[in-house]
Amino acid sequence: MPTVPVSIHKITFNSLNRRAIKNEKVEELKESIKLNGLLNPITVDQKLNLIAGLHRLTACQRLGLEEIECNIITYDDDDQARLAEIDENFIRSELDHLERGQLFRERDRILERLGLRAKAGDNQHSRAGGEMISPPLKTTADLAKEHGYSERSMQLEKQIARDIAPKIQEMIEGTPLAKNKTKLLQVARTGSKERTLAELAQKALEQALASEDLEEAEIQAKQVEIWQLKLEELQLETLKSAIAEREAKSSRKKTQPQLEQPTEKVTEQESVVEVGEQSILGRHLVYCGDTSSQQFINKLPENAALAIATVSPTWNHNYLVDKARVVAVIRAEGNIYEFYSRQQMPFQHELVLGNLYVGIFSHQSISKPQTPTHIEGVEAIVNYLLHLYTNPHDSVIAPFMGYGEILMTCERMGRTCFIGDAHSAQVNYGITRWHKQVGKQLEKIEIS
Repeated sequence: MPTVPVSIHKITFNSLNRRAIKNEKVEELKESIKLNGLLNPITVDQKLNLIAGLHRLTACQRLGLEEIECNIITYDDDDQARLAEIDENFIRSELDHLERGQLFRERDRILERLGLRAKAGDNQHSRAGGEMISPPLKTTADLAKEHGYSERSMQLEKQIARDIAPKIQEMIEGTPLAKNKTKLLQVARTGSKERTLAELAQKALEQALASEDLEEAEIQAKQVEIWQLKLEELQLETLKSAIAEREAKSSRKKTQPQLEQPTEKVTEQESVVEVGEQSILGRHLVYCGDTSSQQFINKLPENAALAIATVSPTWNHNYLVDKARVVAVIRAEGNIYEFYSRQQMPFQHELVLGNLYVGIFSHQSISKPQTPTHIEGVEAIVNYLLHLYTNPHDSVIAPFMGYGEILMTCERMGRTCFIGDAHSAQVNYGITRWHKQVGKQLEKIEIS
């Protein structure tokens, strides 16, 4: 195909239909173009709308070039041009599952507008009523084969793009989860009832508008909004669970999955806090003393995002559910609901993480996340819970020190920890671990 030089300033493209620019790829192309020129011309239509070569075009723009070599293809309409652009993306780009599903669906819609997409009951050469068709219609199997995918793989990726709410898709785009088909399907399949109800309300809305029944249209519009918001809420919970599980897997620090107090001996040199003292570690508060006492409770924030505790023979920590939106209680074995049914904390559900059980308590209704796998050790569980129930800068309460898992995870993830323990050895162990990692000194303060 002959190429022609075109003013680089005359070339336009629709950014809404394109993947985000990858700067590293643009920089590689810049170096190549400097040394060898543009070896592969970009492709535009007769109106100089870009069909293929956004990274090459961007590299040339950044180099300050005035002209760029182009292949010019003539299309009858915008739909034909967009189909060519989509096909070029499939050929040249390493698409993730979400992007590919979006392109498959857009391609279907364009083919339907052009009358080239087979529907249920059609075959390639005739419609359901026997009408002959030329050129042959495109079936799902045809479209999958054209791009080298199985029909099932194509259908699953279309399901991902169709069933994940638009706002949730925006949160996923460009993240590692966009390449994880299993997790994407979990999100897509969450809220199927809410999705169906939203679709039914949308159809009723369209019928009401067609019949000019404005009162009914207003009612159905509200129903659409209600069910779409509920769908987004449920899918967001599933997404957060998937992110938390991924982060827990990649956590580099793991401890033994046990809840007993540390057995390592804390030397006299490490002993920096005594019973009854309170310290500040950076943004964190550490208390040495009875964490069920009013003295500790008075130091806690009123609306922490999360409290994490472990079962003890004498449980006096029901106050946690009034101090934090979510309370997670970890135990080594047994049914946590039976154990806590007498404790007057509103039980929501139980998670099984590794070989530990985590009871979730809250005054609010808390959706149960997808069950994660391959989470081992208390620190990985704490990492998972913080990703699931907190955001950066949130407060986390912990009425036990353990091996310092909660304190260290809060430090690493940018949360503020209010932590305490009745045993000075455990408190000093956690402080020493924090000091070794952060390299800062604690500040002792008087308790009023």
